[in-house]
Amino acid sequence: MRRFLRDNALTLFFLAILLLALAGQAVSGWYGYNDDQLAQAGAEISFGRYLTSSQFAVDVAENWQSEYLQFFLYIFVTVWLVQRGSPESKKPGEEGEESDREQKTGRHADAGSPHWAAAGGLRGALFARSLGLVMGAIFLVSWLAQSIAGRVAYNAEQLADYEDPVTWSGYVTSADFWNRTLQNWQSEFLAVASMAALSIYLRQRGSSQSKPVGTSDEATGVEG
Repeated sequence: MRRFLRDNALTLFFLAILLLALAGQAVSGWYGYNDDQLAQAGAEISFGRYLTSSQFAVDVAENWQSEYLQFFLYIFVTVWLVQRGSPESKKPGEEGEESDREQKTGRHADAGSPHWAAAGGLRGALFARSLGLVMGAIFLVSWLAQSIAGRVAYNAEQLADYEDPVTWSGYVTSADFWNRTLQNWQSEFLAVASMAALSIYLRQRGSSQSKPVGTSDEATGVEG
């Protein structure tokens, strides 16, 4: 068990703080929702009902879809785009998907390579892009969940104000939907740009996301 915890500590740490943050969001969101209900002479709801409400679902989904969009884009654009001096980038001149020898695919796969890395055809092509494809798929599912839950929450407000509800297509083209969506997207894009640029000149000793402390600012694709 100790070895398992050590070998998977990074993933387990972030999963643990994810659950803590999600629990905190649920509790604070429930109190906030009930405060709004009382302010509008509405009825309070139980914590369990709030957890299954469209209001909670849309808040969670809109955060998740923006995170997975960030990773999806970063995985794919770093194939072709570089940033000189950043450990998050390949070296200038190495843009592209690289050769089979460099990627250890097909006949260049070795004994430790995943089975699909040695496969050709569709299996090999899919596995070679599987990380980005899965991130993109999770983004699309999260985005769809946000749009569905968001429409339900939006229509509840419409009905409370004696206004007509909207269709799904009407909601995903509405200002409310895109205001929610773009708020999250811009913060993710800023974070990625900041990491790529600041890691050129700043260091974090011992981190795999930073260059070694004494490495030149011009060094690219070098991690500690």
